[in-house]
Amino acid sequence: MTLSRVLNRWVLYALAVLGLALFLGDEYYYTLLNFVGIHALLVVGLNLLLGYAGQISLGHAAFFGLGAYTSGIFTATYGVNPWLAMGAGLGVSGGAAFLIGIPALKLRGYYLAMATLGFGIIVYIFLNEAHHLTGGPSGLSGIPSLSLAGFALNTPQRLFPLIWIILGLILALSANLVNSRTGRAIRALHDSEAGAESLGVDTFRMKLKIFVWSALYASLAGSLYAHSLNFIAPASFGFMFSIKLVTMVVLGGMASIWGSLLGAGVLTVLPEMLTVFHDFEVVIFGAILMVVMIFLPRGLVRGILDLYEFRRYKRKGGPIST
Repeated sequence: MTLSRVLNRWVLYALAVLGLALFLGDEYYYTLLNFVGIHALLVVGLNLLLGYAGQISLGHAAFFGLGAYTSGIFTATYGVNPWLAMGAGLGVSGGAAFLIGIPALKLRGYYLAMATLGFGIIVYIFLNEAHHLTGGPSGLSGIPSLSLAGFALNTPQRLFPLIWIILGLILALSANLVNSRTGRAIRALHDSEAGAESLGVDTFRMKLKIFVWSALYASLAGSLYAHSLNFIAPASFGFMFSIKLVTMVVLGGMASIWGSLLGAGVLTVLPEMLTVFHDFEVVIFGAILMVVMIFLPRGLVRGILDLYEFRRYKRKGGPIST
């Protein structure tokens, strides 16, 4: 990929964010786009783990919850500075991922999925039962908003630039990672662990590294979520949300950084448009996942690019680029 194409993508991203910031007037739309940005942070991390490294996780919402509750408890209960609390959240989520990853990542396939699912359920139960820390099912309130150089980010409009700047940095960091030597090792791991080992890749260490890395992304998203809503409850970090994140990865395209953004955007906005079908959320997500896997197995981004190449081929009679 040429430097000009890379720069064009980031210029388009910056222009799109700037355009949204200038022309959105309703607070509701800022709130919705803030959620898109937070979900995109989660999905990028999960895509590194699932799409690039080929490791299945059904408990990613647990790391999201750990980041949110660590920030919430430290700030609302103990009065810690929110930025320091976010750092503590990264430490808690990263440490939990490291400790869980050591035994869990020795498993493969469905067994790994069940292990991460079990961890997610344990965290969810803990958040519900530890009333003295988390507030139990009623949730934790009084979480302060973020502030930057004395400027309070206490409205969706003020928080919007911060979330999307952080997301842009994470997208750039992730794109650099997957195109680096480590990224090539991760992709080799996805294709064949035995083949990667034969090339000198320490597969277990690589899996553990990317597992912790994805958990840190989730923790950062959780902290932003807590400080944007000023209230959190365990219901936001359950099993269904983990399934929703996996659906976002598949919809946007596995092993696609930009697909993560598209998948998060579609499945964050779509439920708002289909609120009348809220009781059938599981069925809708299942149907979307099934349709995408059948007709767009490489996700929306790759499907759109393939359609463009096909139309170019039909129009000019030239070869389809790969």
